[in-house]
Formats: sequence, structure tokens, C-alpha cells
Amino acid sequence: MEGSSRATRRRNGTDLFKKPKIPFALALIVADAILVALIIAYVPYTKIDWDAYMSQVSGFLGGERDYGSLKGDTGPLVYPAGFLYVYSAVQNLTGGQVYPAQILFGLLYIANLAIVFFIYLKTDVVPWWALTLLCLSKRIHSIFVLRLFNDCFAMTLLHASIALFLSRKWHLGMLLFSGAVSVKMNVLLYAPPLLLLLLKAMNIIGVISALATAALLQILVGLPFLLAYPVSYLANAFDLGRVFIHFWSVNFKFVPERVFVSKEFAVCLLIAHLSLLAVFANYKWCKHEGGIIGFMRSRRFFLTLPSSLSFSDLSVSGILAKEHIITTMFVGNFIGVVCARSLHYQFYSWYFYSLPYLLWRTSFPTWLRLILFLGIELCWNIYPSTPVSSALLLCLHLTVLLGLWFAPSDYPYILKQDQRHKKHK
Repeated sequence: MEGSSRATRRRNGTDLFKKPKIPFALALIVADAILVALIIAYVPYTKIDWDAYMSQVSGFLGGERDYGSLKGDTGPLVYPAGFLYVYSAVQNLTGGQVYPAQILFGLLYIANLAIVFFIYLKTDVVPWWALTLLCLSKRIHSIFVLRLFNDCFAMTLLHASIALFLSRKWHLGMLLFSGAVSVKMNVLLYAPPLLLLLLKAMNIIGVISALATAALLQILVGLPFLLAYPVSYLANAFDLGRVFIHFWSVNFKFVPERVFVSKEFAVCLLIAHLSLLAVFANYKWCKHEGGIIGFMRSRRFFLTLPSSLSFSDLSVSGILAKEHIITTMFVGNFIGVVCARSLHYQFYSWYFYSLPYLLWRTSFPTWLRLILFLGIELCWNIYPSTPVSSALLLCLHLTVLLGLWFAPSDYPYILKQDQRHKKHK
């Protein structure tokens, strides 16, 4: 027994060095933790939304339940109620002071990075050395530890939900996904591709129960406000018609302001967004099922119910490949980013962590992938943004999107022989 135990340890150690991604990722986490500590210690904090967050939280903790009356120096509260619970906990832990909050956000940054590495390590899409790109963004470090935006919590929860989806924990993943939405609604950009994945991964009863789980969490989170001032809560927390200020936008700065704020421009972008989602769903994500119509016919949704009312997280038609889950989620969100009317600086966190993966899903040569990555990073670090920088950002985004469109579509399910191979390993 002792000899076999030593042999097992030696084999595990050998496997670790055969897979340099794992030790390299651990080394990057340690190095980035040191960098984050140095940033907190030596780079001045930038006051933007923190005081407003604390004012809104103080109003909530003081008993105010009218969402229209929860205000800060940047205006009224515009996030769902999960934001209030998260920042109430932050205020409780930090006393509302910036420096301890920076330390907390530094820990959050490292936790999020570890989750993202977990996602990347589940596939062989990105080479081990390219994981370094996930630690090189000046803007992302600033968003987390110098500006303390709620986007940080939302994206950490979103990445954690994707990690659960990769482990086929769809119901638990939907809980975290709904939690992320309750902190900031940008996470809904992932909703269309996620719905498609749910339909592929479970029978219709499982899909309905997973969606109901997410909806129930939203109701429970907003219940104190829904019981007191339901209209005020829904109108302020889920305002989809909000128009952002043209000056602060990183994209479409080259569009005249009167066009930028117009309803017609918003409608055009929405049509482009929905069209791109439909085209990618039909010709890329459902290509091997014969398109969306072929997929629906093969599953015969809404025509027959499953023979047993199963709430299982296991697929009825095959286990989804991890590459297919990650690619569908990341591309679907990226389409939403490309078509967003306004991207403020903190919105970079919405898709930065997917960029290396998306670039390596294209067939571009490595030098072009690196140029695209550095070009996007450069655009996000130009302040204030200019018509030229925003036009360049749009061109870079469209180039990546074209690369994803022309990239080959892998088979979305794990083949039976692959499953047997994994069991024997």
C-alpha cells in the first residue's frame, strides 16, 4: 500500500509538470497578488462611485424602501437589490472606509482571477503562456482596486456560474447567475446563449425548473421593495431605456451626440444585436444540429413532455463539451458588447477576461491575436476617449467577431468514446 501510494504521488507530480498550465497559473496568481498589493499601497485611489454607493446603502440600512429615494452624489440607485445586500456587507466589513475596501476588492480580484483560470484550464484552447494576458490589464486592475465598482462583484459571480456550468451543475449555476444579475444587469448579455445551452443540456422540465430557480431568487432579493413600492423598484432597478452620457462613452464616440442619444440609433443597435445572436445561434452554435429549427425539431420541444418529470442536471441528448459551453457564453456576451450603445470604462470588465479565449478561438496567427489584444487594451486606456480611439475599438471588435464567424465550429457534445476514455484515465 505504501509503495503504491508513493507511486501515485510520483505520477501526480509528473502529470503536474506535463501540464505546465497549472503551476504557471498558480505562479501568475501569486505574482498578481503581489502586484495588487503594490497598487493598493502606492497608487492613489480614484473617487468615482464609492461615496454614492455608501450613501445608497446607508439609506437602505436606515429603512428606506422606495427605490426612487435611494440616492447618492451621482444620482439615484439604478441597480437591482442584490447590489444593496453586497455593498451593505462591504460597508459592514470596512466601516465604509476606502483603504480596507481596497484590500477587500484586492482579494475579490484574486478570487475572480482564480475562477477565470479554472475556466481556461478546463480546455486546451489557449496556450499556457497566453494566460499571462489575463494579468496584464492596467484598466482592469484599476476597476477592481482603485475604483471599487459593482461590476467586479457581478463578473466574479458570473464567472463562478460558468465554472459550475462546466461541471454540469446547471441549477446551482443559475442561482449564481441570477445573483450576478441582481448586482448589475449587464450580466443579462449572457442570457440568450445561456438559454440555448440549457435547452441543449436538459429536458424541458429541467430548463423550466432552472429558470424558475433564477426567477425565484430575483423575487426574494427584491421582496422588501416589491412589497413596499413595487413600481418604483421595477422602474429604477430594471430600467432598460437608460441613456448614458456621450462624453463618458468609450465606443461610438465618433457618432454625433444627437444621433448617439436618439431612440433610432438605439433601435438599430438592438436589431443588429438580435440579428447577430440569431445568425450565430443558427449557423455556429446549432450548426451540427441542423440550425435552430433542426435543433428544436430534434428535441421536439413543446410537442411532447419527457416520460418522467426529471429535474436532473444531466443532458438528455449528450454531455455538452466544455469548449462549446465557454465559446457560446463568451461569444454571446461579446456580441452584446459590440452592439452596446455606450461602454463606460468599468464596462471593460464585462468581457476582458474572455478576450484571450475568443482570440484563440479564431484562426488568426498568434501575432495578430496579440496585436488585437493590445489594441483593445490601448483603446480602453485612452482618457478621455476620442472619435479616433472609439472608431479603432469598433474596428478591433468587428475584426475579432469576423474571426469568430469564420472559425470552425466544433462538435458540441462529448462523444461516447471520449467519455469512456475519461473514465479509464
